[in-house]
Amino acid sequence: MEKAVEYCGTGRRKTSIARVRLSPGTGEMVVNDGSLEDYFRRGTLITFIKRPLECVEALDKFDVKARVSGGGISGQAGALQLGIARALLKTDEELRSALRRAGLLTRDPRMKERKKYGQKGARARFQYSKR
Repeated sequence: MEKAVEYCGTGRRKTSIARVRLSPGTGEMVVNDGSLEDYFRRGTLITFIKRPLECVEALDKFDVKARVSGGGISGQAGALQLGIARALLKTDEELRSALRRAGLLTRDPRMKERKKYGQKGARARFQYSKR
């Protein structure tokens, strides 16, 4: 039995991690054993996730199978987008310039700032009372 070709990519955003497998197919997208539309209910997130495939005009050329975990729905969408872009890069290295131009290969470094001890939050302070 011949093994199908799969390209893997890992994407991260905030505390979310997406493990993506790209295989030649018809454009079917499966996230955590369900459809993309069932998992990410917002249309804006779905178009955000599909951007790397639209950028290189490969929307109906690859099947996407992803496992996402951690964080919230928006962070998971960002992680999935990066994972798809990195997997596409493994299919053809010449796609790098198009993906780079669209800003799809850069990991978003923004994280939640930690709460400081003796304070209310990361930046918030307890109210100061002079008297």
